[in-house]
Amino acid sequence: MERPLRVAVIGTGPAGIYAADHLIKATEAVTVDIFDRLPTPYGLIRYGVAPDHPRIKEVVNALYRVLDNPRIRFIGNVEYGVDIKQEELRRFYDATVIATGAEKDRPLDIAGIDLPGSFGAADFASWYNGHPDVPRDWPLAARQVAVIGAGNVAVDVARILAKTADELLETEIPDNVYQHLKASPVTDVHVFSRRGPAQVKFTPMELRELDASPNVEVIVHPEGFEFDEGSLAAMRATRHVKMCVDILQNWAVRDPRDRPRRLHLHFMQAPVAVLGADCVSGLRTETQELTGDGWVRGTGEFTDWPVQAVYRAVGYLSQALPELPFDHATGTIPHAAGRVLDLDGEHLPGMYVTGWIKRGPVGLIGHTKGDAGETVASILEDVDRLPTAPEQSPAAILAHLAGRGLRVTTWAGWQRLDEHEIALGVPQGRKRVKVVSRADMTDICAG
Repeated sequence: MERPLRVAVIGTGPAGIYAADHLIKATEAVTVDIFDRLPTPYGLIRYGVAPDHPRIKEVVNALYRVLDNPRIRFIGNVEYGVDIKQEELRRFYDATVIATGAEKDRPLDIAGIDLPGSFGAADFASWYNGHPDVPRDWPLAARQVAVIGAGNVAVDVARILAKTADELLETEIPDNVYQHLKASPVTDVHVFSRRGPAQVKFTPMELRELDASPNVEVIVHPEGFEFDEGSLAAMRATRHVKMCVDILQNWAVRDPRDRPRRLHLHFMQAPVAVLGADCVSGLRTETQELTGDGWVRGTGEFTDWPVQAVYRAVGYLSQALPELPFDHATGTIPHAAGRVLDLDGEHLPGMYVTGWIKRGPVGLIGHTKGDAGETVASILEDVDRLPTAPEQSPAAILAHLAGRGLRVTTWAGWQRLDEHEIALGVPQGRKRVKVVSRADMTDICAG
């Protein structure tokens, strides 16, 4: 491909960065500007992954190497649809890839879910990760807490709630998060899964990390450990499912340990109502039974659990973006192999999509790489039909944003902030201490 190609990517989580990586590896003729509404890159890797997950956060090293390529520019503190719109992007870029991901909580339609004391896991994760756009206070007054869900996010939330604050002090949690967690009176965290141990979505690594705290006793309640043919088939088919079941079975029969906090795992319990008048005072669940194919149905037997807070971790949800079609049922942008489709099913010229807003909030890093590869292949197939942006100079977009009075952050600015946060951690023996305020981050990036 000989034609020079200017591409904008909206979102600097793994999906957007992998799309940029695929593009620059495919041809020397392409340059990529990758935008984010936050002053910092990495999306949910920075603001969604629990701070006591250093191994998962190591993926940042690979993402850093991509963004450090001179044919990729990071432009932060710029929000699509607010600071720059689709028609403006067409002035400066031949193609645009939407990679804004999914960072909101999927709703749970049960009675009482909106009571004070009922929270979304994504909101909580944003708080304990120091996201600049969420309040810095969090109500941690409950002694007994329920977490609804059987995936990695549910496990993360339960672990952060159950651990003592001092155990997290070696991580990058901001000081206000440490102070709130230190004052938490929690003694028991209950995790509820609608199905059985063979249907859980967390990984063996995530599961083992639950049991790593010297202050938390993990209690696996034996109810729900029956296995139907569908469950047995799942264990035979997938190694990590069998590993999770084995771990849980071993925990269910081991001798109790005397630890100050307890984390309970309950299976075959479907939430049906959050109880309370003015605030959460309990959670009602219905016991489930297996139907033979790994799925479940209600038995009509209900249990009320005396909890004072409920966290739902039932999935992430993408948000609709201005000027773009959106399927509210699936939480995705309609597409064909990454080509954004309008209401008539026709490709919007120059518009593409990748990541969770393309396929939904499922899959791991490997899926994200393959997903980005499919979208980039479509861009390269379409290159001769793409309209040429009238303003091709890389300096033009920066002048345009400056003319609107926007304080953008750059890759050099992020490196400055990165070094600053690492330096803040040195006196405390920590890898970094996050700067939380958007204004402070922007100032440090600007030098």
